[in-house]
Amino acid sequence: MSHPKLIVISGPSGCGKTTIAREILTRYPDIGFSVSATTRPKRNTEVEGKDYFFISKNEFEKKINQDELIEWEQIYGDYYGSLKSEVEKAINNGTSILFDIDVKGALSIKEKYPKHSILIFIKPPSLKLLTDRLRNRKTETAETLNKRMERVTMELDRAKEFDHCVVNDVLDKAVTSVDAIITDEMIRKNNKF
Repeated sequence: MSHPKLIVISGPSGCGKTTIAREILTRYPDIGFSVSATTRPKRNTEVEGKDYFFISKNEFEKKINQDELIEWEQIYGDYYGSLKSEVEKAINNGTSILFDIDVKGALSIKEKYPKHSILIFIKPPSLKLLTDRLRNRKTETAETLNKRMERVTMELDRAKEFDHCVVNDVLDKAVTSVDAIITDEMIRKNNKF
């Protein structure tokens, strides 16, 4: 019998979690991706239903009130959350899924699904490098950059609550480490992907 896992990759904005998550998904085609819902504006490179479900604040708040999210958070004025229906469908189908979500959301999943979750924290090599990464992606205003950096301390403090921590100093090395963690977790627990 397959025991699906909820593989959560999390860390501060700019740590490389999305890049790592995308590479992991190419290596494990049987692992699904949990598409989060958000109220933030869509970036030019993002695809509706693939990167996020982009919805209005009213629609998101309706989902909160109807208990349709397993985790949600308001970050920098926008809502982010994981749809309960998507997670339950994957678990019922025996499919492991990967999440690319914020730190508090990751810990909510661990709390609600302790037997199914594997939490991997992606840590930046330094705060300076993290700041440079955020600036270089050119999606941040000075104000949003400052807000993101204010949150980093809290996020780094919560890393100890995760099952694994990977420093993303060299992207290929970080991806290899995450890949090894997933393989080890699945084999050690005699699970299928």
